[in-house]
Amino acid sequence: MLPLRDNVPTRAFPVVTVGLIGANLAVWIWELAGTPWEQDVLRDGFYPCTIHGPCVGFAAAHHLPWYEGAFTGMFLHAGWEHVLGNMLFLWIFGNNVEDALGRVRFLVWYLAAGLAAIALQTFVTLHYSTAAGASVPNVGASGAIAGVLGAYFVLLPNARVLTWIVFVLREIPAGIFLGIWFLYQFLLGNMAIHHPEAGGGVAFFAHVGGFAFGAVTVKLVQKRRPLRPSYT
Repeated sequence: MLPLRDNVPTRAFPVVTVGLIGANLAVWIWELAGTPWEQDVLRDGFYPCTIHGPCVGFAAAHHLPWYEGAFTGMFLHAGWEHVLGNMLFLWIFGNNVEDALGRVRFLVWYLAAGLAAIALQTFVTLHYSTAAGASVPNVGASGAIAGVLGAYFVLLPNARVLTWIVFVLREIPAGIFLGIWFLYQFLLGNMAIHHPEAGGGVAFFAHVGGFAFGAVTVKLVQKRRPLRPSYT
């Protein structure tokens, strides 16, 4: 399922959401412009083994401290599909969450969601994977964006999301769309614990952790209600 747009207006232009999209795209262009992006990911990604080692392979020779890698990893991506998919979700769902939280609060909360996502993925990796698994860099904005999705799920479950399903366009209630998305991440995450080769390198529990953080905390930091969905 690919979301294309929702039906919820905003009070003002989403400066922070657009700024985050711009920052992620700028970093991706930087990845493409210099050394191969794979090297940037290896050099500046977040490694779970920095929390509890040992680190092996490339990570044993070089890794950023965890408190640096946790932030740099949030803005690195591993391919066009990775970065464009993340930015699409952030564009569709981020503006309304920013509208409800306010700009400064949304930015701080977004980064906190990314850290919560990293924390759960690191916990799962260190407890269920090997030293080699903990020495694989984690990169991408999807953990923080999952926090945005969790917040949207709580704030606007009755909004409609125009969704491309195979070759069919359908408007789906946001609560159903995001609920299916979360369940999919949770199920694939559990499968990846027992069959790591099936995970394809995706940090599913970062998505689970980010979503849960967003759903649990958004009401604590919300400044105002988002606007009501518009129906035509």
